[in-house]
Amino acid sequence: MPGRFVITKTPKGFYRFSLQAANYQTVLTSKNYSTLATCRDGVETIKKNAQAPIEDQTLKSPEALKYPKYEVYFDSAGQYRYRLLASNGMNVAMSEDGYATKSGCLNGIDAISRAAVDATIDESALQS
Repeated sequence: MPGRFVITKTPKGFYRFSLQAANYQTVLTSKNYSTLATCRDGVETIKKNAQAPIEDQTLKSPEALKYPKYEVYFDSAGQYRYRLLASNGMNVAMSEDGYATKSGCLNGIDAISRAAVDATIDESALQS
């Protein structure tokens, strides 16, 4: 069973999506978008770039990769985080919380990669 992107409308009229894994766990939540069309574009950007390679910036001499890519880095609290940079270098997703271990961070990236590949788009929440 593939993952799914669930598009919703916020109380203030913005659109956003959540990427849910096959087990219905949310693995990614988007920023707010002003229109449904730009939110749909955001979904397509994640789908297109979700299989990107990982640049590990926590290493002493990280190998610089071309876009698109995930970057794994340390935040100001010393925890592991990731961000997904699209082919144009734009940051399109990042971890909401830090991870205590690198393996936990990599598992988060893997969850996005697996869920986004053949994910469906669910806009049923907009029908109210």
